[in-house]
Amino acid sequence: MNVLLRIIINAAALWVAAWALPGISIGPRDTVEPAWNTAAEIVTYLFVGLVFGTVNVLLRWILHLLAMPITCLTLGLFALVVNAGLLMLTSAIANLFPVDFHVNAFFWDAILGSIIISIVSAILNRVLVRR
Repeated sequence: MNVLLRIIINAAALWVAAWALPGISIGPRDTVEPAWNTAAEIVTYLFVGLVFGTVNVLLRWILHLLAMPITCLTLGLFALVVNAGLLMLTSAIANLFPVDFHVNAFFWDAILGSIIISIVSAILNRVLVRR
């Protein structure tokens, strides 16, 4: 149940980032009609949330550990670059499936998207997840 809640939190954070930034887009790949239905949209966000959570679980701590010296030198700002890279990796992995998730530019879209996703995830984790 905890894993499903985390996937939903990731999907909600990705939805906020896609809503706030025009450089982040998400949707099913092969749609005939431009207005796709709500169920397909929800499933797409949940799938990308699953991919994003898996990428974070497998790679985030390793990359943060390897980047710790430069993160300390930049007073933590390099952690934004690592998180943006993980968001770009999520975009690349999700596009291997019939999902259209794009982050256009690394500098503005991925970095601002990772900030938005981090803030929304932190708020939702604080509110919804019981320890």
